[in-house]
Amino acid sequence: MYKPSVRFLALAFLVSTLWSCQAQTPLAPKINGVSFVASPQEFSPEQLQKPQQKVAANAVSIMPYGYVSDQSKVVQFNSKWQWWGERIAGSKHSIQMAKDAGYQVMVKPQIWIRHGAFTGHHAYDNDADWQKFETSYRDFILTFAAIADSMQADLFCIGTEWEYFVEARPAFWTSLIKAVKEIYKGPLTYAANWDEYQKTPFWNELDYIGVDAYFPLIEDKTPSSAAVSTALLPYKTHLKELTERFQKKILFTEYGYRSRDKTAYEPWDADRSGEVNIKAQVNSYKGFYQTFWQEEFIAGGFIWKWFHNYKAAGGTEHNGFTPQNKAVESVIFSTYSKSNL
Repeated sequence: MYKPSVRFLALAFLVSTLWSCQAQTPLAPKINGVSFVASPQEFSPEQLQKPQQKVAANAVSIMPYGYVSDQSKVVQFNSKWQWWGERIAGSKHSIQMAKDAGYQVMVKPQIWIRHGAFTGHHAYDNDADWQKFETSYRDFILTFAAIADSMQADLFCIGTEWEYFVEARPAFWTSLIKAVKEIYKGPLTYAANWDEYQKTPFWNELDYIGVDAYFPLIEDKTPSSAAVSTALLPYKTHLKELTERFQKKILFTEYGYRSRDKTAYEPWDADRSGEVNIKAQVNSYKGFYQTFWQEEFIAGGFIWKWFHNYKAAGGTEHNGFTPQNKAVESVIFSTYSKSNL
């Protein structure tokens, strides 16, 4: 039997240590990110430079997708019918292009439930169905944890808005976090919904408290930035208490406002209705930044959302989330560029 020498073992340990240190490069003082929507097809590296040019972003969230139907109770991923950017090859290529462009990268595997049902209320009636789902979800997450580690991604998110799942199966999440840590050596987070983060039980086991910041605020058609900022103050207090309790920073794993009337009332609302209101989006972003972006306990966040084809995205007649080709870009650029210094 071959027995490695002490010198060989020492060298191997040194190489491993150096690689680990490189993989865990400290994150920027403020994570000024965008959530990069998976592309249907391959795109050019130049298209990934737009977030830097237009909003001074220094980070991107790459989001591979899995799918679940009520009938199968199994996460399907890396299927031929999925978009290129949702699959393994496209995700790896997107991560590499983002790294090459100088971004810090969060890998954030997400699940789409049939007909767009909310993941936070996804649940099963019996243990057998739960276990079937858990086995496939674990495979999905660990697959992309391995990719994140091999490509030295800067941050990994273990799940997004799984309120009922977290409540019903805490032992699964403990075991999943342990398994992820055996594979991925960088910092971890979980993207808790705005009404979930205060009861998420495993913040102690992660590096950032992840919050999808769709806090319900005010019903004004065009809220002022001051009104938005005032309405956010109770949430700011709760977040500060949480970060002091766990001694971890808050990361807004998703945040943003649509360019439509009453955008600050129910910011999570993703249907396509509502009159276009560019000013409402601008004011809501201003109020959000005035409340949070100067605070040291806020690590930063990722805008929801950014499309690869900049020319075709957003615009003055668009009432959706993306800031692309809208007045709010200048607000984001000003905020991000100042905190990049």
